Amino acid sequence: MADKSKNILERLEAGEVIVGDGSYVNTMEKRGYVKAGNYTPESSIEHPQAVEQLATEFARAGGDITQTFTFYSRDVGTPEGCDLTCLEINQASCDIAKKISEKKGTIVAGGIMQTGVYRTGVAVKGTPEGKAEVQQELIEGLEVLIKNNIDLIIVEYFHNIEEMEWAIDLALRYGKPVAATMCIGPTGDGSGVSPGECAVRMARAGAPIIGINCLFDPFICLETMRMMKKALDAEGLTPFLMTQPLGFRTPDAGRFGWITLPEFPFSMEPRQITRWEVARYAREAYDLGVRVIGGCCGFEPYHIRAIAEELAEERKGFPEGSDKSDHDLSTMKKKADLGRPDYAMKGSKQFWMDLVPCTGRPMSAALYKQPDPQLVNKAILQ
Repeated sequence: MADKSKNILERLEAGEVIVGDGSYVNTMEKRGYVKAGNYTPESSIEHPQAVEQLATEFARAGGDITQTFTFYSRDVGTPEGCDLTCLEINQASCDIAKKISEKKGTIVAGGIMQTGVYRTGVAVKGTPEGKAEVQQELIEGLEVLIKNNIDLIIVEYFHNIEEMEWAIDLALRYGKPVAATMCIGPTGDGSGVSPGECAVRMARAGAPIIGINCLFDPFICLETMRMMKKALDAEGLTPFLMTQPLGFRTPDAGRFGWITLPEFPFSMEPRQITRWEVARYAREAYDLGVRVIGGCCGFEPYHIRAIAEELAEERKGFPEGSDKSDHDLSTMKKKADLGRPDYAMKGSKQFWMDLVPCTGRPMSAALYKQPDPQLVNKAILQ
């Protein structure tokens, strides 16, 4: 990887499949370095070794991208008692990402996300003045990323296509490759605009890479991506496609995805996807034409490794982390061949792909009685 271009567009145009990284705030919260509710990355200064370790794990698992553990653009949101500035935290996060990139040859990506002024209505929607206010807040977030000469701008976690268009317009001004991903499901954006129309508008706004991230599980995201691709094909538009879904199963979620579930944020573990579900997601994404395949909240390093291993033939090799992975199940098969009943059939990939995991909880419900389900018929939840 060290000899490869850091320009993602050059690599995509050459036919490469790019593997993204995974969860930062969610994983760091579980490891004790992020406070739930705040979800801010002050650990880049307070515990830099922890952030560096996670970034290293993603790269070793096969991730081609190291995303900066940055946030917002203004001094808001950090836990009580934290007097670090946004700029200080974001600079430290850039330093860590660049350090990993130098070691592992990864593409350094920095993200900007939906703004406070748009979300709260301070910026008047549909007006030039509103666009200017949104872009000013985003400029403040981009400054540290551009100063650090990142390789890729990811315009991510936008829930309204209008704000996304404004963000793409701004990001393209910096002369960097831009990937634009919305946090939407099959029902569309926050204003009810369909996934297909969102995709077409992102492409027409000039984003060379478009897709979806977070909020919904891999298979819901793939269904949404199919809707997006159908609309793009109908309009003759051919941007590269990108998916970075949630690492938890959420068929019973509301419009805003996993945050509408009662298990969010402290009891999501029973919904965690398996590495085999990730392998299926990676294969289906590839077959759909997605060429930047990663994960978001809940995607651990072993999930990223599962993507890289599933697509090893297409990527012409296994990731560094596969040296400790029984990716061909040969160890499982050897134990089964010894007659051990606890390993029977476990040397077969099909066994794992067909397995429906249990929760171990006799009273565990399959689905939440969502008052406003978006993805399943309400009658199913009664």
